[in-house]
This record gives sequence, C-alpha cells and structure tokens, in this order.
Amino acid sequence: MQVKKRIKKINGIEYWYEDTPYYDKEKKQIRHKSKYLGKNIDGQPVKVRSSDMIPSRMVVSSAPKFAYNHGNLLPLQSITQELSIQATLEEFLSESETDTLLTLVYNRILRPTAMTNVQVWYEGSSLWLNNNKLPLSSLRISEFLANLGQKNIPEEFMRRFAAHIEPNATLLYNITRASRSSQLLESLEYGYNRDNDGLPQITFSLVVDKEKGIPVRYDIYPGSIADITTLKHTIIRLKDDGSEQFRLVMDRGFFSQTTLTELLSENIPFIMPATYQLMSMKELMSKSQHKVKQAEYLQKFEKGSIFAMPVRLEHQLDIDDEPRTITVDGYCYYDPKREQDERDSFYEQLFDAADRLKKARLQSWKRPEVVVNEIARGFARYLRWKCTDGTFEVSIRQKAVTQRINRLGRFILFYNGELDWLSCLTLYRERDAVEKCFFRMMNGVDTLPRKGRREDYVRGFIFMVFIALIIKMRLQRILKETGLSKQYSVEKLLLELEKIKLFVLSQGEIIQSEVSKKNREILTAFNLCA
Repeated sequence: MQVKKRIKKINGIEYWYEDTPYYDKEKKQIRHKSKYLGKNIDGQPVKVRSSDMIPSRMVVSSAPKFAYNHGNLLPLQSITQELSIQATLEEFLSESETDTLLTLVYNRILRPTAMTNVQVWYEGSSLWLNNNKLPLSSLRISEFLANLGQKNIPEEFMRRFAAHIEPNATLLYNITRASRSSQLLESLEYGYNRDNDGLPQITFSLVVDKEKGIPVRYDIYPGSIADITTLKHTIIRLKDDGSEQFRLVMDRGFFSQTTLTELLSENIPFIMPATYQLMSMKELMSKSQHKVKQAEYLQKFEKGSIFAMPVRLEHQLDIDDEPRTITVDGYCYYDPKREQDERDSFYEQLFDAADRLKKARLQSWKRPEVVVNEIARGFARYLRWKCTDGTFEVSIRQKAVTQRINRLGRFILFYNGELDWLSCLTLYRERDAVEKCFFRMMNGVDTLPRKGRREDYVRGFIFMVFIALIIKMRLQRILKETGLSKQYSVEKLLLELEKIKLFVLSQGEIIQSEVSKKNREILTAFNLCA
C-alpha cells in the first residue's frame, strides 16, 4: 500500500504527516498510521526543535525566556484529527471559533478550571504560540458558549459526526437521570425523584459506539417526562437514523414493570440492573443470594474472581385488567471483594449516623421524625429511636441490617437478546465508565460565570463537554488497545507527557525539551513524533 504525505491544519498552523495505510486483520478493514514529520515551512516539513528553524545570523541563548506545556496536547490533537472533529467543526464554525472551542475542550480534559482561569492556563500552553489572539476572557467565553447554545450547532455536529460511524456498528444507548440543585436549565424539572433528595432532575442520554468506545450523540430530556415516553422517543430516533444494531443500556432507576413490559413487547435489546421495589424481585434475590456463591458459578474477571449465575424473573403484571406474567432473563453476580468493601463502608456510615443522632438535641418546634431523616439520611431505616426530653435514644434494627448485609456484593443484570454473563457485565460497565466520565466533566457547569447561568450558556457548555468526552474516551480506548493501560491511567499519561515543553529563548528561537524514554514510548504507541 502506498505511503502518502499530507498537510494537516491544527489551530491555524500547517503540519506535515506521513500517512501509511495497513490492513487490520482483527477489524478486517483498512486503517491508517499517521507519523508527524514537522511544521510546514515553505512547503517543507521542519521539526520545531530543528536548527533549521533558527536563522544562521542569530546566536542561540541557552537561557529560556518562556516555557510552555506541549507534550500533553499531542495525543489530544492527534485524536481530534483522527476522528475528523476539527474538520467537522470547520464546516459550520469559523477558524477562530473552532480554535476557541477546541481550546476549551483541551482545557476541560487537561486542567478543568473555572472559566475565569482559562486564559491563564492557555497562556502557559503551546497553543498560545500558534494563536495568542483567542478571546478567552470570562465574558468572551460566556458569549461564545451562549452562541453555541442558541444555534443548532450541537445537533448539526452530531448529525455530521454520526456519518463517520460504520453502518453495522453496535450502538449502546445509555439513559440516566441526575438531580441538580442549581436552576440551570428549563429542562431541569421536578418529577418522580428516585433519589428522594427533593431536587429537580434532568434526564441525559448518550449513544456510544461500542467498537470505538466513544459517544456519538447526546440528548437532554425534561426530568418530568415519564420513563416510557423517553424510551419510545429513543427507539424512534435510533430507527429513524437507520440504526438497527443498538442496545439500550439503562441505569437502575428505569427498572419497573412498565418499562420491562414495553421493552419486551417491542423486542428491544437492553441491559438493566434491578432494584428491589417489586416483590417478585425481592423473592428472586432471596433465592439467589446464597446459591450464587456455589463453586460452579465461579468465573475469572479482569484481575479477580466473580460469581455469575443465570436467573429468570417471572413477574405477575398488575397494570391492566388482564393479569399476565412477564419473563425476563438475567445474571446474578457476586463479587467477594466488593462485598467486603461495601460491608466496611456500610458499618462505618451506620455507626456515624447513629452517633450523630445520639448527640443531637431536638428543638421544641421540630418534629422528631423530620430531624431523624435529616441527620441519619439513608440510614434511618436501620435505626430504632425514641425521643425523650429532646434527646434521642438509638438502637440498631438488626433484621433490617441483616437483610442489607445479605445483598452486599450482589447485583442482578437483566437483559433481552443473546448475551452471556461476560458480555452483559462488560457492556454495562462500559456504559457506566462513559456516564461517570461525562458527569465528572459536567461538574464544572457550576464554574460558569454568574451571568452565564442561563439555558443557552449551559447548553453550549454541555456541547463543549461532549466533545471533550469523545476525545477522552477515545484516548482511554487507545491506552487499552496499545497495552499502555497497564502502566498509565489517562490522567497519569497526560501528566507524564506534560514534561515535554517548548522553550522560547531570549532572541525568540523556539526549541523543544529533550524527550525521555518513557515519553518516547508513549508517543511511539500513538504513532506520534515530538
């Protein structure tokens, strides 16, 4: 296959790359390796650290005047090019707008901070050398995010980005709910709150490309919309987009007889963890909690052991005038290490809750049960109490504690479709990893300037976080594919690469710091050259 040289434009600067196609036997498709050759200078590739960059009439000073973080940007920029993120954005954003958005994206991955601090971070990165004119003051960022949120840009990007997905790709559709205390979105509405925290909720959905491990779409639903309405909208949208190979992967909050009935009647593939609200579910767990520990169900999973036992839920419906039974298959899992960790945590929190209640003094105008729920929170159900003269006498409800302890380390995943225990667990954990990463990155929404806390600003912020999530999850998948995940987490790898600096010397010359053996190994795994 022919090796080609081509120019890529990154943040307004042109760079030469060598593109080598090769056949991937595992993926059964043609893939490409990209090798960095240098910056485009008069049509020729010249590496930044090369002496060719320094005019011969200048004397290079050994004392650097400025130093910029550079190495940690290299894999992020490479992924941006690999997934055509920059090219897609440039179809409807100006060059300056694209550079501004990508700068915010890289900041969200490398050093998430309040928007008032982004300019300072930017001036310390090598992005500053390529373009030091970006409008990154707090006010300008607010205006920029608002413009993104007001327009149809997120939807347009996702539509075009989805065109890069393989036609037969398996898509995981993750739906989850979260409570938020701040009034940030009109979509943040009061509805049925499973967390019982009294806060308004918002429903997020993420479509994830299973093979690439990256999100390709997100949607926001008002928290007051019923679960079944969200599911029907989801199914219609996926089918309208031409997606046939999809599977719904939902959080435990969606587990109900209504949801199960709808999914099974439509024969929609799904994975869903169980809760214990249904009596039939409590009975199933009671039968399974000891049986699952039998040696015949012992399996090897990642670096430890886990027990996986097939189960079947038979639930008598009570939602219509014609009683009938629905049947759904699943796996009951028992993780001994998780059981020990959960037990230690449970007893510690239970002791603290009881201790806080014993020390509390009831004010005459307060109701005792309200105070107990405020102090003990989720552990009130495990405590027996009596209030005398404003003081609480507290004891443990042993039966309730025993029932809780017996379920620790155990969980059930139900599914529809052909799935073995490993596929079911792996797909659910992949969904869980993407969701947790998304919400960790979303936490910064509270760092928006006060003026920026209107819906349009927040929607722009969510779009920025979504692009950052794509890049970060792709980076995580590359670590796994190359074996680097045995040595590095994403955060540790980026910190290691941060050691690669660009120095501006006293007379304006730019040179790069020496690349360590560790950094060279990382860059080689990414097919990059510093």
